[in-house]
Amino acid sequence: MVSLVVTLHIIVCVLLILVVLLQAGKGADMGATFGAGSSQSVFGGGGAAPFLTRLTTAVAVIFMITSILLTILSSKASRKSVVEGLSAPQTTEKLPETPEPKK
Repeated sequence: MVSLVVTLHIIVCVLLILVVLLQAGKGADMGATFGAGSSQSVFGGGGAAPFLTRLTTAVAVIFMITSILLTILSSKASRKSVVEGLSAPQTTEKLPETPEPKK
């Protein structure tokens, strides 16, 4: 179950990065006005803003759901200490005797 959610989470992360990078910046219209770039005629006259905005929102919601689900699944996992199974080192040397303090 955890590996399935982790795999889905990684795929959603990559998809979210790609969707955000596909969106045009706020200054893109100014560059297109002066002829510095093409004016997104691929997606039609309105551009891809509404579609990419909805897609970004959907992917972000899925990302948050998988993040919360991973948190819940990891909190239910048994917690073991790394030093729990270790035993104390055995020494064969005798410690020197300390003299009793004088009263």
